[in-house]
Amino acid sequence: MSQTVEFFWEPGSPYTYLAATQVERVAAASGAQVVWKPFLLGKVFENRGMKMPASIPAKASYMFKDLARWAQVYQVPLTMPKVFPVSSLNASRAAIAASQLGHESAAAKAILHAYWGDGLDISQPEVLISAFNKAGLDANAILERAQEQSVKDQLKENTEEALKRGVFGAPTMFIGDAMFWGNDRLDQVGLVLAGKIKA
Repeated sequence: MSQTVEFFWEPGSPYTYLAATQVERVAAASGAQVVWKPFLLGKVFENRGMKMPASIPAKASYMFKDLARWAQVYQVPLTMPKVFPVSSLNASRAAIAASQLGHESAAAKAILHAYWGDGLDISQPEVLISAFNKAGLDANAILERAQEQSVKDQLKENTEEALKRGVFGAPTMFIGDAMFWGNDRLDQVGLVLAGKIKA
């Protein structure tokens, strides 16, 4: 039976972007599948009484240098967005709509690349349309579906699920009940999937 990596992700998280460029490769090495679960990290922070790391000057200064190093390691583009933080509600709903249409991976990566690769404002519909079109997706169908109540409900359910399962940041990955937080836990995810370490 194929293993599954549940990938809880937030469009406004730079470490989510980095991990998203690698997680499918890590999973595929052990024949595992990735299930993409967008959620609202702001709601999680609010519930946990936490602040966005970048709001703390010392952390922000370190984080931006760390992000640049990781981008070099992965050989992926990284552009600090003009709008940061960003309202990710519409992008997250669009991601769920795309998932319902069978395009969860392509849409997630298109959104994340638009924001962190190109530095564009993903709160704007025209940015999402362009990103989806570049990815070969039907942008109009996705954005139309994103207005449906089932999509809004699913995003709320994903966020509630994240809270119930102990999520406090993004990205957060699960293999069964085992939780792994952060881009820098991808190696552990790969080793657990391969049976080389215990979760």
